[in-house]
Amino acid sequence: MPKGPRFQTPQGMHDVLPEDQPYIERISGVVKDVADFYGYARIDTPMLEDAALFEKGIGVTTDIVEKQMYFLRTKGGDVLAMRPEFTAGIARAYIQHGMINLPQPVKLYSTGPLFRHESPQAGRFRQFHQFDFEIFGEQSPANDAQIIQMFYAILRELKFSHLIIEVNSIGDSQCRPYYKKLLVNYLRPRQYSLCVDCRRRMKENPLRILDCKEEKCQRVRSQAPQIIDSLCDECKNHFKQLLEFLDEADLPYHLNPHLVRGLDYYTKTVFEIFVETEGDQGEGKTLALAGGGRFDTLVKLLGGKDVPATGAAAGMERIVSLLKEKQLFTPPTPQYRIFLAQLGDAAKKKSAKLLEEMRKAKLNVAESVGRDSLRAQLARADKLGAEFTLILGQREVLDNTIVIREMAKGTQETVKLEKVVEEVRKRLKK
Repeated sequence: MPKGPRFQTPQGMHDVLPEDQPYIERISGVVKDVADFYGYARIDTPMLEDAALFEKGIGVTTDIVEKQMYFLRTKGGDVLAMRPEFTAGIARAYIQHGMINLPQPVKLYSTGPLFRHESPQAGRFRQFHQFDFEIFGEQSPANDAQIIQMFYAILRELKFSHLIIEVNSIGDSQCRPYYKKLLVNYLRPRQYSLCVDCRRRMKENPLRILDCKEEKCQRVRSQAPQIIDSLCDECKNHFKQLLEFLDEADLPYHLNPHLVRGLDYYTKTVFEIFVETEGDQGEGKTLALAGGGRFDTLVKLLGGKDVPATGAAAGMERIVSLLKEKQLFTPPTPQYRIFLAQLGDAAKKKSAKLLEEMRKAKLNVAESVGRDSLRAQLARADKLGAEFTLILGQREVLDNTIVIREMAKGTQETVKLEKVVEEVRKRLKK
């Protein structure tokens, strides 16, 4: 049995191959267009941050910090972590660079790789890519609505249909402690019907039980008290206004009282956007494409001032996979109307300069400078659908000329080399 390659990607990591790059570029292009329209400036934070940033910002009892972060210790003794999400790093940058002194709100967006040591499965990787939007400095529910609308617009622009927005409010420090007591009181007599993780969460992070995907935990939570019934007046009004904004924007949403998101920094609004897909047996199922919410306490928690904020992120790998599966995007095939063929070393040397002249003139030219056979090069030009082939041989180099061959007719003409760009432009216009 033949052996495989000696080195392969680490488990859960993947190569973004050339055939996938057009999909990434398509998503990135839509993201940038929407960001530019809504006035979001790009920010890139380091892939390595102080590990304590995520422990403090995301929460030490969250799955990300407990189970999924990649840690490393530097030679100087610093404990760093590869970023598992964008928000904490962007909030750190907001504080570090004094962005509170800028006109508020400050709108930022980012794209790039993130890292989580979770069990690899279909569509999930340990190194993955997201795009992320954040607004700092305003507490209006209009900002929450804008974030939701932008992510919905990006997905619609990518041709997704049957999108569902699920939205909830998880309250704040005023009303959430009371709800936690209600929830724990409900769960305590039912704790042995929960999974092992959720029994542990009862003491550390009971809200996460509402988010558990285990079927037996979902059965228990179905009768649990709902946080929306325990909201304080401020959170209730904020949520009511948010829903009014979503109604006015004609965004399709429904309330999910069990939606809590997996990070400790969230307050008030949380949301996720799902797309309906067909399962293996043709039954409908939903996949989450984007999610986020409000995080009004994070900046202060990380040592800054009391700054309200809201934001969201979406995973690019899952979107790429669905774009392919649903055939929502066809990568463009490069169109080459001109092919440059060369014969011999002198012609190869001359063609290097000519190709650069063509590039500066914005003429799209294909070539095969490693080949010497004219027949092989003409066959490649024909396969690419080139209308004209420029032929540069030894004689042409000596005469400072070049042959322009019209591929469809098989006719050709010799012109001065310094005139070729102008001559090609004329023929392409015809």
